[in-house]
This record gives sequence, C-alpha cells and structure tokens, in this order.
Amino acid sequence: MKKLICAGFVLLLAVISGCSGSYQGGELTGVDNRSKFYEPDPYGMVFIPQGSYNMGPNDQDAAWAQSSLTKTVTTGAFWMDETEITNNEYRQFVFWVRDSIMRRMLGEQLDDFLITEDEYGNLIDPPAINWETRIDMRDEEINEILSDLYLNQQERFFYKKEIDTRKLNYEYWWIDLKQAASKSNRYNYETGEYEGYIVNSQGEQVEIMDRSSFVIRDMVNVYPDTLVWIADFTYSFNEPYTTSYFWHPSYDNYPVVGVTWKQANAFCIWRSMYLNASLRSTGHPGVPDYRLPIESEWEYAARGGLDNSMYPWGGYYSRNMDGCFLANFKPMRGRYVDDGGITTVAVGSYQPNEYGLYDMAGNVAEWTSSAYDESAYLFTNDLNPDYRYNAKPDDLPVMKRKVIRGGSWKDIAYFLQNGSRTYEYQDTAKSYIGFRCVRSYMGSN
Repeated sequence: MKKLICAGFVLLLAVISGCSGSYQGGELTGVDNRSKFYEPDPYGMVFIPQGSYNMGPNDQDAAWAQSSLTKTVTTGAFWMDETEITNNEYRQFVFWVRDSIMRRMLGEQLDDFLITEDEYGNLIDPPAINWETRIDMRDEEINEILSDLYLNQQERFFYKKEIDTRKLNYEYWWIDLKQAASKSNRYNYETGEYEGYIVNSQGEQVEIMDRSSFVIRDMVNVYPDTLVWIADFTYSFNEPYTTSYFWHPSYDNYPVVGVTWKQANAFCIWRSMYLNASLRSTGHPGVPDYRLPIESEWEYAARGGLDNSMYPWGGYYSRNMDGCFLANFKPMRGRYVDDGGITTVAVGSYQPNEYGLYDMAGNVAEWTSSAYDESAYLFTNDLNPDYRYNAKPDDLPVMKRKVIRGGSWKDIAYFLQNGSRTYEYQDTAKSYIGFRCVRSYMGSN
C-alpha cells in the first residue's frame, strides 16, 4: 500500500509538471487554457456606461433641507433594471422561498426531496434541495407533513386554506468585505492567525477565527407588508389595495411596495444565487452579484447622460409641450389623477430617459444601498462615492437611515429631481417605496 501511494504521488507530480510546470521558452505568457468570458445583455436590464458628472442639486434648495452639495464624481459602468421590480417578479422570489421550505420539510421524512450525496458519493452537509421531484398536493402524506406551513383553523378567513406568510423566512449569507478589508482584521502572516474582531448580524462582537468569520448569516421574512396601504395614511380608505395589490393579476406589472431595505437586499442575494447556479451548471464562470445601486450610481443613471439636467427627461418642467405630466407624482396640491394615476401605475407607463430607464422619477421611490448622512458628499471619495453602514439591531434609529431616490406617486415635484435625496429607515416598509437592481459591468467601457 505504501508503494502504491508513493507511485501515485509521483504520477501526480508528473501530471502537474506536464500541465503547468514547463518552462514555455522562459517567457511570461500567463496561465494557459483560461476560459473566455462573454457577458450577454442581462434580461430586462440596460447598460449604463462609465462616466463623470456633477452629483447634487441643479436648482435652489426649495425645502431648505441642506442635505446635499454639488460634487464632481466618477462612476464605473454597470447594468440596471429598466423598470422597478414588479409584483410578479418579487412574487417569484416569494414562491421560491415557499417551495424551498416545503421541500426541506418533506426531505426530513421523505428521501426524494433532498440531495445528500454528490456525484462522487461524498456527503453534502447541509443537504441540497432536489428541485426535480414534483410535490403532489393530492397526496395525503405530503399534505400532513406540510400542514404546519399553513394557517391553523382558528386563523383562517372563511375556512380558506392559506400559507402562513409569517413562516416564509429566507436564510442567506453574504460576505462582509468592508470588515474583511479593515487592516486590524487582516491575516497576520507572522503569527499565522487573525487577531481582530468582527460585528455579526446580531450586533455581537466576536473574535475572528478564520475566513468564515466574514461570512455573515442572516434571515428575513420575505413577504411584503400589505398593510402599509392602511398604516401609511390617516383617515383614508385604502383597504382594497391591502387585499389585492400584491396578489391580484391586474397588479402584476405594478412596482412592488411594502418591502424593507433588508428584504430588497435579500432579493438581490437570491437573484444572484438563482442566476449563477444556472450559469455554473452549464460551465459558465458566473457573473457579478446583483445588488442595490449606490446613491451615486442611481443619480448618474437617472440623469441619462445629460449634464445639469433637473429631471430624468432633461427639462426644467414636469409637463411636456402639450401640458401633459411626464411622471406619476402628486401634482396640483393633491390632484393625484391629473398625471394619469391615483397611486402607483404599471411600470413603463411614461417615456424612458436617454439611457432607456423607466420611472426614474415618480411612481415609487427607490431604495439604494447607501446609508444616509447629510454631510456624506463632504467625506466620500470622488470615485464611486459610497457611504455604507450596516446598522445593528440595537443601534439608534439615526444609524438605520438609508437613502431613497426618485420620489413617488405621493410626492411633490421637488422630490422627483435628480439631485433630491431623502431617507427612510432600513426596517421600515412603505406603500410608496420600491427598488430596482444593478449589476457591475465586467471590465471597463
């Protein structure tokens, strides 16, 4: 046996030498056989080229908010969703979470719904979900196993069997590169270990053991808060939106609302996993992760390549030459219907800007990944400026403010301006805030 192991070791060395150890004429030629990468246009996204612009207001500070200055910045190229994420697109995420929970529940008692070994017979821990096996809801055993996922008899309306949305929790992981990049948290090659501390998702300071310490585990309920249509307004009848907006087919192409900043981030992480799992199954190396846009990216995209433009359409007025409003907002002191919509409207109902992006002003305001600080323009870098802070659960509310941009169906025209900025709290859901995703472009263009 010992001779066999040694022979195998020699053979392995020979294979390695034959593959990458040859001198190749002694010239520096790089690693051979690297796969060629081609990034096709992502579905439903438009390309935003790299460029520089003056970030900030192009008009007087009508609200006297003093929340932003003017600053020349440069932004790298990226892809951006041409519209806000719709109800039907977000519902795909909700359904995926529901189905994955179902399969894990079934896998605890039935072997067909989880994959416990890879193709080489190695144990997979934790087991992977088997998406090939069909769930037959007519099967009595399956119904019995899944019974805990539904509302109990006491909570049902008119005896209707429905999923308990409080149980649609998505567990996910992300790498905290900000903390990993801190010099105090770097690997010490002299001692052979890490010496710093990291703050986890629960706000606890824990010692860094190895690279896995920078992988942050989190969990969030993915179901939108449909009660925001009532909670956001005092003495206003909005019950039909609460019962229908997210579920009725007539609202499928409307922007999803009632989603917190954390839910929007979880959606981006899921969307990244969903796409890259499919690409890598075909041998593709994968693409950068989806994410929320940083504030400077959002404003750059909204301007559509037009210098000093007040609105995404480039003009100084909210109407066109025919007197028609150019976005869905709150015109004429509460005459909501004058722009064509009372609350939200279907995405893409108005003309896009020069980059081909719809609804960068009005309809729903949009989450960005950036934390809100009135003086952020003073201390952020001029290259891809971004101020980010991962607020802990017990942090003060002021630390949980995230920048929202674009204005909404309930806002006056001032908030539709490209340079206007405001905030909302990361754990808050509103009937007038949605989001769209971006994806960094590979290379420079």
